[in-house]
Amino acid sequence: MSTTAYLVEADGGSRGNPGPAGYGAVVMDARDRQVLAEAAEAIGVATNNVAEYKGLIAGLASVLDLAGEGAAVEVRMDSKLVIEQMAGRWKIKNEGLRPLAIEAQALVRRLRVTGWTWIPRERNKHADRLANEAMDAAAKGLSWKAGGTTSGVSSSSGGVSPGPGSGGVSPGSGGVSRGSGGDLLDRDASPGETFPTGRPVDEQTDLLDLSAPSASLVTAQRTKGSGWGPATRVATSLLLLRHGETPLSAERRFSGLGDPELTPNGLAQAEAAARRLSAPPYRLDVVVSSPLKRARRTAEAVAGLAGLDVEVDEELRETDFGAWEGHTFTEIQRRWPAELAAWLADPTAAPPQGESFAEVARRVEAARDRLLERYEGRTVLVVSHVTPIKTLLRLALMAPPEALYRMHLDLACLSLIDFYADGPAVVKSFNDISHLR
Repeated sequence: MSTTAYLVEADGGSRGNPGPAGYGAVVMDARDRQVLAEAAEAIGVATNNVAEYKGLIAGLASVLDLAGEGAAVEVRMDSKLVIEQMAGRWKIKNEGLRPLAIEAQALVRRLRVTGWTWIPRERNKHADRLANEAMDAAAKGLSWKAGGTTSGVSSSSGGVSPGPGSGGVSPGSGGVSRGSGGDLLDRDASPGETFPTGRPVDEQTDLLDLSAPSASLVTAQRTKGSGWGPATRVATSLLLLRHGETPLSAERRFSGLGDPELTPNGLAQAEAAARRLSAPPYRLDVVVSSPLKRARRTAEAVAGLAGLDVEVDEELRETDFGAWEGHTFTEIQRRWPAELAAWLADPTAAPPQGESFAEVARRVEAARDRLLERYEGRTVLVVSHVTPIKTLLRLALMAPPEALYRMHLDLACLSLIDFYADGPAVVKSFNDISHLR
C-alpha cells in the first residue's frame, strides 16, 4: 500500500514562450483527492519551462506549509522536462533553469517525495486552470484569488489558499509568492532570478505606523505598550539600517568582508536616511555600526545630523563569503555548483573558506544581547548588512534559519524591532525605503 499522503499537481505556461507567464499548483489528499490548497501567480515575461518550475516550487512549498517537514508527497506534472530533471534522469542543460532546480531540490530535501510522475495534460487540468486564471487576472491588472476571483489591487506576489474541502486548513504564503527581486544576503545585491522578492516600493509601510504605538522612538511614546501587552512596559528599540550602495552592489556581486566604499549614490542614500532619522518623531540615543566601511560611512552620516558618536561592534559585520567574495551568483554557480547547492539548502553549510549563516547567527545574537543589556529602554540605530539584519529579524520572529531565504532587504532600508524586558520581541516594520523616494 502506498505511503504517499499528499499529491502535488503543478503546471506553468507562457503566452509567447517567452511571453506573459504564470503557474498553478494544487495540493490534494492522496487518499481521496480532496483539494487542500491551491497556489497561482502571474510571473511576468518568462518561458514555459520557467513557469513550470515555479509551479513545482509553489506546490512543494504549499505542502511544507500544510504538513511540515518530512511529509510524504508524490509530484505529478505534464512537463516531461521538469519531471525527468527532478528525478535525476535528465541533465539540466539550460543554465537559466538551474537556479530554479536548486531551489526546488532544497524544498525536496525537507519533504519525502515518493515519486515523480509525468501525466498527460488532460489529467493536469486543475493546475492548468489555475495558471490560466493567474495570467488572465494579470492581463486585466488584477491579482489572482482562490476560486478564480480577482482583486482590484494589482500585485506581483502569488497567492496560496486552502482548497474548497480543506476544513479550515490555511497554509501560509511563505515560499509560494515569488518574484524577480529577492535577495539572500549582502552581495551587495540580489541574484534576483531565483529568490523571493521584497515588497514593491509602492507597497512599503511607513516605519512608524502611527495606527499603533511605537514605544521608545519618542519620549511621549515610552509609556505605551505594544500589541496586546500592558501599557506600563517600556521597549528597547533597535532600528536596523542597511548601508548604502557600493560598487559591488551595482555589479550584483557577493560582498562580505571585502571593504568597498559607498558610491555617490550610496552616499546620497545614507544622507536621505540621516535626514529622516534626525527629524521628529525620531530621537536616537545610540548609533552602533559594523566595522566595514560601507556601514560606517552610512552610520556617520546619520550620527552627524543626530549629534551622536558612532560605536563599532565587530560582531555586526557581514558574512565571510570566502572564495565567493566579489563573484556574481552566476559565476559561483558555474565554478562551485555543488557547494552552492549545499549552501542554498542548509544554513549550516559555508562557502569555501567562508562562514555559514549559522555561525553568523551566533555572533549576531551575542551582539544583540549586549545592546539590549547596555541600552535598556533606549532607541539604538544599528547600521549593518543583509545577513545580520535578517538574522535579527528572524530571531525576533522566532522563525527557523531557513527564513533567511524568504526575506528581501533593499539598500539603505529601515526595519524596527521593539524588545521588552520580560521577553517578547515585536517586529514593527520591515524593509522601509520611503525616505529614498
